[in-house]
Amino acid sequence: MNKKFLSAAVTVALAAGISGTALAAEGSLADVPKDHWSYAAIDMLVQDGIIEGNPDGTFEGGRAMSRYEMAAIVARAVENSKDADLKTKGLVEMLKTEYDTELERLDARVDSIEKRLDNVMLSGFVRAKYDSDSLEDRPGDDNNKHFYMNLEGKMAVAPGWDAHFQSETRKGYTVNQSWREGDNGSADQDGTFQRIWVEGKVGKVNVTTGTKWWGLGFQNVPFGHAADGISVDTDFTEGWNAKAFYLRPRQGDLVTMAKGSNITIAGLNVTGKLGHAVETSLTYAHNTESENAAGVSEQGMSNMWAAEAKAQVAKNLELIGTYTRTNADSGNTSKEVRLNYKGTDLNDAGSFGIYGRYFSFGHHGDYSHDDEWGSLPGNAKGWGLGVKYVPYKNIEWETFYSQQKNHDDHGEFDRNLFRTQVDFHF
Repeated sequence: MNKKFLSAAVTVALAAGISGTALAAEGSLADVPKDHWSYAAIDMLVQDGIIEGNPDGTFEGGRAMSRYEMAAIVARAVENSKDADLKTKGLVEMLKTEYDTELERLDARVDSIEKRLDNVMLSGFVRAKYDSDSLEDRPGDDNNKHFYMNLEGKMAVAPGWDAHFQSETRKGYTVNQSWREGDNGSADQDGTFQRIWVEGKVGKVNVTTGTKWWGLGFQNVPFGHAADGISVDTDFTEGWNAKAFYLRPRQGDLVTMAKGSNITIAGLNVTGKLGHAVETSLTYAHNTESENAAGVSEQGMSNMWAAEAKAQVAKNLELIGTYTRTNADSGNTSKEVRLNYKGTDLNDAGSFGIYGRYFSFGHHGDYSHDDEWGSLPGNAKGWGLGVKYVPYKNIEWETFYSQQKNHDDHGEFDRNLFRTQVDFHF
């Protein structure tokens, strides 16, 4: 009967609020009569402050108890008596011997509960974000002063297979916001489960299918949005992975086109190491095209290629470059270069990272890259500098400034963006 077991037994007793009626229904164990010697022993331990009585904080010495109730109290006494005198320890040891069978059964119940709890894992973060953005004065802008929560769940289904869900909730604190799927190319963010998918393995092949956020490449420039789809991948040699994917976008520029909901993307990605300090990612994809009422292609492309490299150029210094090209007639390339110095670790208070980036996104230069909450729009080019810092464990603060030259239906304009946000991870 080790400490781990006893702690677990106490936890179960407290959490479940063990009652004689509920537990007696499980088996043929007789109740302990109120004149049993253990009543006087437990009463003495209560007076000595070793225990506080029943799991609900009382000790009803005037009524009969089930042996499970008594065992739960004894388990608490064992945990609390490690610093007690020899006389008290001896009394607790006698109680342990008396209720040993029930304690072992509690242990088995704890194991069962722990296995069920291990099947479910919740994680995510809460964000407070503020933008100072010259874009706010332009038509169609989405306000980015808001609180946001991302909640993700993972549930073990079978060996090697997990079911997942994701829920997003966004609340603007300067304007009323109630986003629905399709508004401004956004995903549903009203607190429902917007994304559900499963992940697993078939032999050496990894399988992912469902509705989730998908990112292609190191910087999510080829594609970075929510979609329905499936991907299969495998490590075909040491350090190299091949992935095939089929996606139907739910979010981003592809959805806002006339027949965007019918667009599908299918392709192949290969990622691997070139030496000890360089990685590369190569992507090819083909897509169905969207046409407007006049039968003219709005997407302007049917194929896309992407080449990327990530290199450790010096100690604590990482350089990432992405180049994508489509078969569109114009605006058919997208480029992004990012330099990272150090980086944050949520478990290491005081850790920090500094980064600089340059980007130039053509109107038809990629499928629909991750716009990072509007800070990297399509058909734009510019630069940005940012810093990330972990003031306390599981809390990350990020601040950056960006200058851009943007193009949209209203013409060409300059943009200055300052953003600061704090993420509280759990």
